[in-house]
Amino acid sequence: MRFFRKILAGILTVCLLSIQMPLAGAEDGELEPQIKARAAILIEASTGRVIWEKNADERHYPASMTKIMTGILGLENIGPHTEIFISPTASTTEDCPLGIKAGQRLTADELLTGMLMVSDNGAAVAVAEHIDGNVAAFATRMNQKAHELGMKDTNFVNPNGLTNGNHYSTPRDMAKLARYAMENPKFREIVGQKNGYIRWAFPANHSLPVENTNLLLGKYEGMTGIKTGWTQASGGCLAASAKRNGVELIAIIMQAPTLDDRFTDAKAILDYGFDHVKMVKGLSKDRVNRRVWVKGAKQATADVYLASDINYPLLNGEDASHYTVTYDLPKVIEAPHKDGDVIGKAIIKYDGEQIGTVDMTVGKVDKGFSVGSWLVKIFEPLLVRS
Repeated sequence: MRFFRKILAGILTVCLLSIQMPLAGAEDGELEPQIKARAAILIEASTGRVIWEKNADERHYPASMTKIMTGILGLENIGPHTEIFISPTASTTEDCPLGIKAGQRLTADELLTGMLMVSDNGAAVAVAEHIDGNVAAFATRMNQKAHELGMKDTNFVNPNGLTNGNHYSTPRDMAKLARYAMENPKFREIVGQKNGYIRWAFPANHSLPVENTNLLLGKYEGMTGIKTGWTQASGGCLAASAKRNGVELIAIIMQAPTLDDRFTDAKAILDYGFDHVKMVKGLSKDRVNRRVWVKGAKQATADVYLASDINYPLLNGEDASHYTVTYDLPKVIEAPHKDGDVIGKAIIKYDGEQIGTVDMTVGKVDKGFSVGSWLVKIFEPLLVRS
């Protein structure tokens, strides 16, 4: 009798598990955002931690999200009041909603604002020509910057994202670019504007009212940017960022079926993020101080600081005590350096797995001579190995 009871109990257990398991799976599935886009990713902006992803390493056409790169390179390489000449090539580029014409001039500030807000393809060409003389040379600059940012599956051939078989990226790479660009205050200001006016330097008194192509601005709580994209080949693309209760998230959508789907997908992904992520205080930049040796300078050492505070993104059920921070810094640097130059990174790990980084910056280091710095140069091989 006891034997038959055990068999009966085993059968009953299997039956209960077979009933419960699909329900548990359905509950887990309901937690995942349901999107139509082919590929997407969601990251926490301050650390770059990946919160959720779907085919995030698939290569797709980035369309006008390309202009994130063009915009940040423009801000880093052109003074805001510098006048940019509109060439015949720029003016005849496909899809120019600003209506720019050959011979006209706009300041870099106005042209970059117009390019990022209404996605003017000719404006992107004008920026490229101003910086490097032609589109091909500027594309080389774009790819160099992409390499610096760790964008391993990206190649640019133009500044605007018009379709080309050799012009591609991935959600993961575009998230790295978007995160970097949003650290620039001027870039953040531009892409956060819902409406504005673009004013020409020549002809004088010519202006145009513009509305941002990112329709989530002003409609989705906390929306801060960033950039739309669309071609027949790329489908709907969107880099969308939003901030609530101290949490800023960046969502990248690629290959959405329709223009509207990219916005619906972004809202679903961001909603998921805000439901599952909270920030807790980690390390204050004022309390983290490292030191490196310096050669060729008036000093033998230089102080290194965090570029920003480190706050830890916690997913539901996680504990901040599982976070650790290590520092990837050179043992020896060479003068000169400007105050704020990035020379390394703080590496943030959760349970030993890297989830993000924060830049480490050095104070001003003047080129010159000191006995200590001379000794650093002499003993550099030993210092590097120590």
